[in-house]
Amino acid sequence: MQNFLKKHPWCILAAGAAIQILTGIPSAWGAFQKPITAEYGFSADEAALAFSFVICFFGIGCIVGGFLQDRFGPRTAGLCGSALLALGFVSAGWLLPAGQTVLFYAFFSAPVGLGCAFLYPAVMSCAQKWYTDRKGLATGIIGGAVGLSGAALTLLVRGLEGALGIRTALIILGGILGGICGAGSLFLKNPSAPPKQNNTRDVPLKEMLKSKQYRLLFFITCLATPSVLLFSPKIVEMAQERGLSEAAGLSFVWAGSLSSAAGRLSMAALSDRIGRYKTDMILFAALCGLSVLFLWAQGWWMLGVYCLLTFCYSGEAAVLPSMVTDLFGQKQAGIHYGFVSLGMSAGSLLFPLTAKWLGLQTARHWVAAAAALLGFFLLRILAADAGGKQSAVASKRNSD
Repeated sequence: MQNFLKKHPWCILAAGAAIQILTGIPSAWGAFQKPITAEYGFSADEAALAFSFVICFFGIGCIVGGFLQDRFGPRTAGLCGSALLALGFVSAGWLLPAGQTVLFYAFFSAPVGLGCAFLYPAVMSCAQKWYTDRKGLATGIIGGAVGLSGAALTLLVRGLEGALGIRTALIILGGILGGICGAGSLFLKNPSAPPKQNNTRDVPLKEMLKSKQYRLLFFITCLATPSVLLFSPKIVEMAQERGLSEAAGLSFVWAGSLSSAAGRLSMAALSDRIGRYKTDMILFAALCGLSVLFLWAQGWWMLGVYCLLTFCYSGEAAVLPSMVTDLFGQKQAGIHYGFVSLGMSAGSLLFPLTAKWLGLQTARHWVAAAAALLGFFLLRILAADAGGKQSAVASKRNSD
């Protein structure tokens, strides 16, 4: 397999894209929300919380999946993630009774979030190791598949649910996801001797966790979440409240998926040209303004603003894996990314629960804007701190 991949490294990108086009569950949650609410007897908020728990367990699972990947290789992490995805979907469709929210969170949200978490960093870090000089492009291609996942899964969910009901649809989806992701995982293998990055050393985990850079990156990741996650689970409902039909509201899922794919592909590639920090600061500034503009958008203008929000949020998420390896090196990339992703877990629960507790409706737009603005300023601090340390590393190497 190693010799084959050396001759055909594009197979890593193809396998990664095939996996990720089926694992963007959060991007497609608008298609799951209504049938799950009806079938399992949940309220809209309870169903939306299932979405938040998927994101939460994604962040937690990135740590476990990162350890598996760094210790046993991306293939093992990918196969375990594929099994967890299949388990979550099949359990929800076959075993879980209606009205039991805690069981649904435990046997659907948890394994699905963990499964996506095992797969995502395994695919991303493996691709970066094969494409060290073009990390942004490599992760952007795979990230584009993550964005398109919303459209692909929406098509599958709508078609299967309409013909067979949501429970049967979940069971079939479990088989599809487990099979295709498992097959793609067989191609995930790190290069025998990945090229060394210039001006970057491999930082041990304990040192990384104690660093100012990690703390800043954790909070930056957390502060990016409300700009989309406060709106995405209820986007169809919000569209109807602002004058659109339910069918038109569902178009938000499709359009958001396409704009997400465009953001992941283009912004990751742009970060190779103008730098990670400059790219991310542009995106955070845009998220701040768009979150406010989204408050007043009506009708089809709302669709345009939502697409820009998903474009910027997904672009920021696509830059993150490369930023982590730029800062802390490739050797423990999986576990490093996992601990940074805990910021996503914290934000995915903290902001929706706070908004619900405070009874926020329109005010959630201001919360998202304020979080993005704070993220922008933390990025400026991180950029200055990282620039100084990387110069020091380069000087030390030159002197050696």
